[in-house]
Amino acid sequence: MGEHDKDQEHVAEPARPPLGAARAREMTARLREAMDDVRRSVAVLAARVRDAHAAKVWLPLGFTSWEAYCGAEFGISAQAYRLLDVARALTAIHGAVAAGTETSRTRDTDPAAVAALGYGLSQRALIAVSSRSSDVTECSRADFTTFAHSGLQALDDATVRAVVRQAVRDI
Repeated sequence: MGEHDKDQEHVAEPARPPLGAARAREMTARLREAMDDVRRSVAVLAARVRDAHAAKVWLPLGFTSWEAYCGAEFGISAQAYRLLDVARALTAIHGAVAAGTETSRTRDTDPAAVAALGYGLSQRALIAVSSRSSDVTECSRADFTTFAHSGLQALDDATVRAVVRQAVRDI
């Protein structure tokens, strides 16, 4: 069975005429935008989870633990601590970015801005490196130091995201 046949196996839609390259690029761009939206949403969620956990929101609401709170309020008790791992990993990565881009005037340390940047990382990638955030930090700092010594005065968001994504891949 060829690759094309595998694709057809999973399609429940009626056959459509082939797309032209321009329309395919447009659809790909919209898909990429949607994926970026999901990554940003993960980053926003991680920041809010971190803040809620730090504030121990479960106590005044009468819950005995973070897990019990997340189970009752959101139906995700099994994932409650995974969300914290994502939040911690994102916080550690931001720390590396903030420390590594000291010469940059474009970096914003506001948590909302950090969440919006999101570094283009998926929840899966953040979970995968959550226990090795110090390694990601060191990798990122080394790359940022290289950029700083190359004479760049400011790193744009795309460069920062690329450095962070590469550090995560390397780890």
